[in-house]
Amino acid sequence: MPYFVYLMRCADESIYTGITTDIERRFREHKAKLGGSYTRSHEVREILHTERYPTRAAALKRETEIKSWPQEKKLALVKTNS
Repeated sequence: MPYFVYLMRCADESIYTGITTDIERRFREHKAKLGGSYTRSHEVREILHTERYPTRAAALKRETEIKSWPQEKKLALVKTNS
């Protein structure tokens, strides 16, 4: 089962990064305030970027890497892949 790393834009223009096996389900969960604790207080607006990985370990490694980046670098990743 593949895993996906995703970046979502929140209403306050912050960017949330996470992993899932189902992007659309996870987006709905975040919108319904059932996702991570961050998105309970930061309304999710849109999916900005996704990356597919063959294992959970690979996705977690990439998620950790992206989470350490400043917002400008995350936006550059989104722009490069649009």
